[in-house]
Order: sequence, then structure tokens, then C-alpha cells
Amino acid sequence: MDVLASLLEGPRARGAFVVCSLLDPPWSLRIQDESPLTVLSIVRGTAWIIPDADPKRPESAAPRRLEAGDIAISRGPRPYTVADAPETTPQILIHPGQVTTTLDGELLCEALTLGVRQWGTDPDGATMMVTGTYESAGAVSQRLLRALPPFVVLRRGEFDGRVLDLLADEATRDEPAQGAVLDRLLDLVLITALRAWFAGNEAPAWYHAYSDPLVGKALRLLQHNPAHGWTVAGLAEAVGVSRAALARRFTDLVGEPPMAFLTEWRLELAADLLQGSEATIEAIARQVGYGSAFALSAAFKRHFGVSPRDHRHGATPAELSSAG
Repeated sequence: MDVLASLLEGPRARGAFVVCSLLDPPWSLRIQDESPLTVLSIVRGTAWIIPDADPKRPESAAPRRLEAGDIAISRGPRPYTVADAPETTPQILIHPGQVTTTLDGELLCEALTLGVRQWGTDPDGATMMVTGTYESAGAVSQRLLRALPPFVVLRRGEFDGRVLDLLADEATRDEPAQGAVLDRLLDLVLITALRAWFAGNEAPAWYHAYSDPLVGKALRLLQHNPAHGWTVAGLAEAVGVSRAALARRFTDLVGEPPMAFLTEWRLELAADLLQGSEATIEAIARQVGYGSAFALSAAFKRHFGVSPRDHRHGATPAELSSAG
């Protein structure tokens, strides 16, 4: 399992919301759906993304123009606007659950329907864009999401656009298992875009660490075998270096010591298993390397701020809610 494969386990599309928008200017959509990750591609025409100002990153509020073939990835939950021009006032609000209303709260979902997964103001609109929205992202994916800027924009030619064309072609079809097809295509578009973005931009230290012959092997051993009783000495022996050499090199490249990385990985896996399976807390504890449900519960609450039981029943861990 490589770095992107492991970290993308969390935001894998499961019943993702995919829609084709057809719009004639002037138009402006205020996106406040709180989704953790959204993929937006322009099939025809142009659009502008206007981020909300982030006090920590004033430069992030600069509008970005998108042309046909371009793709943007939004890391939520901060609201933003998509419009035909930066100065166009928002006319439509997109709420959580993809509920669409006017500024006054009037529902527009039915009024703007143009066909299967199509909506907008004009079936022949000058702008056509396909949006894929991930409604949730697992705990494992938080390391990936924290590494991304609020918006990733790639131009056609900077990534393999064939999967994007496939997603656009399939978005408006109504075939058996179409939802599953769209989920898989959305995942392919996301992976293709992120792979291209990481290759051409300053990636976080841990991303490059996977290519190191020693630290990369250590990372894969920890991720593949979280239930193993790892120690720094045992991990060093497995990769063929001294304990001190591995600890120093791992910390330099990953940004944290091996056992700290392993603890976070185990707890993130447990968080996803709690919401993605019906296994008992005891079984999950042993699967991720804790000796008992009690040991997992204590570590889980320290890390996330809620108990495993509360997390399973929908409570939002404090750390996950602060990722945006």
C-alpha cells in the first residue's frame, strides 16, 4: 500500500453526490454544504472559484478562473462561491445534504432539475460543470486533507484528463449500478488529480518519506501490520538498521517518531472501523494493536476527545472537526 492508496482509503466515494450543472450568465452559487472534499470540473465554458477569506492565509482568497478541461478540488468545510465572474452576487445557496435554495430559503431542487443528475438555468447553458461531492471522509484521510491547500487547481494537460471525460460522460446516464460506477470514476478522478498535484508541488515531508529505502519500508510495515507489537528496536531490525539510526531518520523525514506515527495510525484506523463495520470494540482494539477495549478506549478518548462508543454513534471527534 503506497502513500496515496492508504490515505485515500478514507475519502473513498460511497454514494457520493455527482451532478452536472448547466448555467447561463449571470450565475453564482454559494457553496456552504460543509463537505470535506469536492471535485469540480469544467466541461464547457468558464467559471470562477472565489474562496472565503481565511485569516491564517489571506492570499487564499484570490479568485481562480477555471476553463474547459480544468479541475478544482475543494477541501472543506469552509464555504466558497462558484460564479461566472468574481463580481456576480450569489443567487443560489447549496446547503448540507446538497439542498438548494434561494437566498430567501425557497427550495430550488425541483425547479432547477433538467434531467438525470442535471440541473441549472438552461439545458444549453454556456457553462457546463460536473461536481462530485464526498459527503464524509474517514479519520485515516485527515493526514492527507491537512496536507492540501483549501483549493487545488489543475489545468488540462497537467493531469490525465481521460478519467475526467469518462466521469462527464457517465454523470447523466441512468443505467443499472450507475451510482457505483460514478463512485469509482470520482475516485479515479481524485487520485489522478492528487497524484499530479503532489508531483508538481511542494508535498509534505511524510509524502517523500515513502520513497526513502529505509523509512519507506518502515512506514509500510507499520501500516500493513498495525496489530503487531512494534517497538523501535523491532522495526529497526526489520529494515536492517540500528535503532538510533532509524529513529533519527524516521523523525527527520516524517516529522514525528515511529511510535507516535504508529499510535496515530492505529487510532485513525480504529475510528474508521468503528463507523464502517459492526465489529465489537474489543475486536477492533485487537485488530489495530491494542490489548483490550479498555486500552483502546482510553487512548481514543485522549486523541479524539470522544469515546469509541460515542464516535460509532455519530459524535464528531474534536480533532476531525477541526481539520478545516
